[in-house]
Formats: sequence, C-alpha cells, structure tokens
Amino acid sequence: MTRRDCVLSLLSAAALLPGCGGSERRADLVFTSPSEPGVLDPALVSDQASGRVVTSLFEGLMRWNEAGQAVPGLAEGPPQISADKLVYTFRLRPGLQWSNGDPVTVHDLIASWRRVLDPATGADYQNLLYYIKGAAAFGEGKGRFEDVALAAPDDRTLVITLESPTPFFTDLCAFMTLCPVHLKSLAEHGRDAFKPGKLVCNGAYTLAEWRINYRLRLEKNPRYWDAANVRLPLVELRTIVSATTALNHFLTKSADLALDKDGVPVTLVDKLKTEPWFHLGPFLGTNFIRFNCTRAPFTDARVRLAFALCIDRDLLVTKITRMGEPAAYSLTPPGTGANFQPERPAKMHDIDRARQLLAEAGFPGGKNFPLVRYLYPSRDLDNSLAVELQSMWESVLGIQVLPVKQEWKVYLASQKKLDYDLCRSSWVGDYNDPNTFLEQFTSGSGNNRTGWASPAYDALIAAAAREPDDPRRLQQLAHAEALVCWQETPVTPVYHYTGIQFYRPDEIGGVQANLIDEHPFRCMFRKK
Repeated sequence: MTRRDCVLSLLSAAALLPGCGGSERRADLVFTSPSEPGVLDPALVSDQASGRVVTSLFEGLMRWNEAGQAVPGLAEGPPQISADKLVYTFRLRPGLQWSNGDPVTVHDLIASWRRVLDPATGADYQNLLYYIKGAAAFGEGKGRFEDVALAAPDDRTLVITLESPTPFFTDLCAFMTLCPVHLKSLAEHGRDAFKPGKLVCNGAYTLAEWRINYRLRLEKNPRYWDAANVRLPLVELRTIVSATTALNHFLTKSADLALDKDGVPVTLVDKLKTEPWFHLGPFLGTNFIRFNCTRAPFTDARVRLAFALCIDRDLLVTKITRMGEPAAYSLTPPGTGANFQPERPAKMHDIDRARQLLAEAGFPGGKNFPLVRYLYPSRDLDNSLAVELQSMWESVLGIQVLPVKQEWKVYLASQKKLDYDLCRSSWVGDYNDPNTFLEQFTSGSGNNRTGWASPAYDALIAAAAREPDDPRRLQQLAHAEALVCWQETPVTPVYHYTGIQFYRPDEIGGVQANLIDEHPFRCMFRKK
C-alpha cells in the first residue's frame, strides 16, 4: 500500500468516528491524548496527561514557556537570590485573582505548600519541597511547620531559605506540585473541588467540562493576569486510546494537535515521518522497567540484573519504536544538565553474565523460576514492546513472563500499590538536571514505586544536594546512577524518548520542541 493509499484508508475510516461532525461549537484547539487525565489536584498529580491540564488551570511563582524555560508567573520578575544562594525572595504581581475573584496572596502559596508537605495528603512529589530549610523534618512527621523557612513580610512578598544551594530551584517553582490551590473551596467541597462547576483556579484556563473517557474542555480564564495574551478561548482534550483512531482524528482535522508517541501507529511510523506536520525533537524522557523488590524472586538483585542484561535495547528501538530513540543504559538521558556523565558497565547487553547471575540466584536455565507477570498500559506500542521483551527473557533466561495490560488509571494504581512483578514505566524530566531522574528512587519518595530502599543511595542523593561544587555534585549523582541501574537494579532503562508533535505549522503556532516536553496551551494560537 502506498503512503497515499494508507492515508486515504484512514480518512475513510474516520468518517465513522464519533465527534467528527454535528452543530456543537468546535474548540479552537483540539488535542488528542492517549491517556485520560487522573486527578486535577496539583498536590496529587504525578502523570503527564493530568499535568498538562493542571498547569493550564493553575500557576505557580514561575511558569513554563513554549521553549520549556521557567519564566515569571505569579511572580512579577525573577527572584532576588542572596550571595550564598540560599535565600530566594519573590514578589507577586499586583492584583492577582482566583477565578472566583478572591485575591491570590503569598499566604495561599504557603498554605498550599504546607498541604503538599503534610504526610496525610499523600503527595508523590512532596520531596521537591525538601530543598527548603526545615521542610523535610515536617514532611517526615518529625518537625513543626513553623520551622519551615517560609516567610511572608506582606501579602505580596515570599522569602524562602534553602537547606543548601539548589541550582534548579527556580525551575521547581514552575512545576505543577508547587502551584497554589484555593483552600476555601477545597474545605467546602472536598474532592469535588476539582470538578467542573466547583473548581476555583488561578491559571490561564478554567475547567468547563469533563466527560470521563471522552473529553475535557478548558475555557479562557478572564481573571488570569495575562489573559490578554491567551489566544485560544476554548481548548479541548480528547482521550483516544487507539493510536490509529487518534491519527484519523488528526488527518480529518477533527483534532489539531498530538504530543505523545503512543498516539503514533507503530506500523505507519516510516510513512508518517515524511509528513510536513510530523515533528521530532529530543527531550528528557526515559522508558524503563521497574522491578517489585518486595516480591520474590525480584527480592534478589542478581535476578533483577539478569533481566536487565539480556534486553537487546538496540533491537527494540530499530524494530519496534523506530523514531530514532537512543537505546538507554542510564536513567538520565544524554544532554541532561551540563557535563553529566553516567557511570555504566563496559558491556550492557551481556547474555552470558545474565545466565550466570540467574544460576547463582538458584535458577539455572530458568529451572524452578515462577511464572511472573509484566504489567503495562493498554497501548499499541507498549503491547509490541511487551511481546518482544517476553521473547527475550524466555529465549535467554528460559523464563516464562506473562504480559498483563491494564487501562491507564488502573495501571497507575497497580504500580503505586506495588501490585506487579515487573512493569513498564517512564519518566519525563521535571527540570533540566540529572537529579530529576535520580531523586525519585530515594527511600521516602512517593515516585519510587519499587519497594527498594538503599541507605547508600539515599546518602549519595543527599550528599549531592548539599554539595556546592557542581563537578563533585555530578560525580555523586553518577555514582547513584550506577547503583540504581547496574548494581542494585530496582529499575533498568530501555530507551530514551524523542519528542513528537503532530501539528500543521501553517495553522497552529506556539508549539516548540523542548527538552522537558512542556507545551502550554496559553502559548498556542491559530494562524488560520
């Protein structure tokens, strides 16, 4: 079938799709997502699909621009930073309002950050605030919030004192977890406070509609401080799990934008890469595998490393993903930060050593090894990868692995509860520093999700956080990288992502490939 025939076939199929016609007003931008957003509470969000919505509804001291750079948001300018790089002073813009007209003050930020730190909240990203002096003690239930170094000399000034110099702290202030929430509405409505009709926000958009497993609609917030520069009054996020169906929506112009590799049919990759609306670029993301270190036989590091060493990563990126992704031998992608060099073994696809390690663990040739389950989300690409991984583990180790797919929300819940043997995972950098990939596997991190805890690893991450000399800090992080990937191996990297954007550049502007894969809707506009 020629490329033209292929596209025509998809166009024919698209005529049968729901939502392609009708009299209802079409949104100014329709964006397809392979995953349904989960919670819209900034304190609880941990996945990218939800994060895109949350950063449209809420804004912190800083915000991301289309180039993936942290620029002033609620703050009227960059912070004043003390000579010792420990004290950050932010000044809020005058006249900031919540979507219901209430004023936004620094007290909203302080109270919201207290909620993130409160262990009862269960925030996965709680530790991102631990860079603030006294925050870790309160977050771990060992101290008082009064000792957390946040001061408000007035309603518009916030003074933050850090434990040690943190070169990426300004970037953290743009991250979704540090966005304030309207605590009065939360107290009144509880969980319903993040639903249409009740959600009070301070970002570029408000939540107009949310029909689960169909669509979510965002309307321009007239009380947003920068509303004059928000050029798309109505944005629609449409949840479409099937990559082929998502492509059909784009080809028929029922949708304008797609940003996820999972929205690309694997069988059409080579054809689609030649289209003028298909855009590729590097970004800080890694596909990897988690092992449940609390469940035998993965309680044994030798077993985990054996599984890691027999993965032919080059085969996976050439045969399955086919987007020019680099095979990954570290969690941290090339180009993260400056001058970071991960520590890696000389040979990372080592069949002989994998078999030897499995035998040393008591399972020579896979004998007596129990049936284990590989968990992954129900997407076309992940299904293809699961089949290939299953074949590798069986042919090299003699082990039976049963692929188990789950709908996205169920998959995330299973991962969080450690209800898996081994599972597909991914991480997109929250800021451009290796710490964003490595800190998540400390013992107290809500994003660890492996059951693995290592005092040696925790000590390396903590030492790096205190280290003012950047070369020494990066060396400590490199030691941590080797420990988590190739020594204790609670996780093993598979490949690094390439960023993908489907949009017609003659129709949509304000979309730009960037390292942290941030694409704010408030920056986008229609050309025609």
